[in-house]
Amino acid sequence: MQGHESQRPPADASQIDDETLAFARKVFQMARGGETAELATLLSQGMPANLRNERGDSLLMLASYNGHPETTQVLLEHGADPELQNDAGQSPLMGAAFKGDLAIATLLLDGGARPDGPGRDGKTPLMFAAMFNRVDLARMLIERGADPFAVDAAGVSSLDAARKMGAADTAALLESLPAR
Repeated sequence: MQGHESQRPPADASQIDDETLAFARKVFQMARGGETAELATLLSQGMPANLRNERGDSLLMLASYNGHPETTQVLLEHGADPELQNDAGQSPLMGAAFKGDLAIATLLLDGGARPDGPGRDGKTPLMFAAMFNRVDLARMLIERGADPFAVDAAGVSSLDAARKMGAADTAALLESLPAR
């Protein structure tokens, strides 16, 4: 793409032509739908792995949240940032914790996601796993270094969140941990 280095991107979508917008929507749908081969081709041709939609969801967020391990792996191999948060301050690992997807969470952790990577509100992936009673995922996050005693911006711990949401199994797991 010689000669394009000095061009600045459009300030907003109203300055992007319809064909480009349609292509971008198609790319995000590929990630959401797990169209691994198609995305891999585009990534190998230079498409940015950290492309984000209007809500700040990255291709990795869409692929991982929708449970596509092969697509998640390909994006990570092409440099997708597992810590890139959307506009709501959520990371792909938080999405995997919310959904209870151990396979995706493992890929993200192996790909560099921090087990304690907090959102803007201080909530961690473990807090999401605890709230939604994802015991196996909570256990794995703790084994991978998540701090079970961390608190969010409101001072709420994973155990507090589990209790508040009636997540008895994760509450029992967190209660069984030795105190600091």
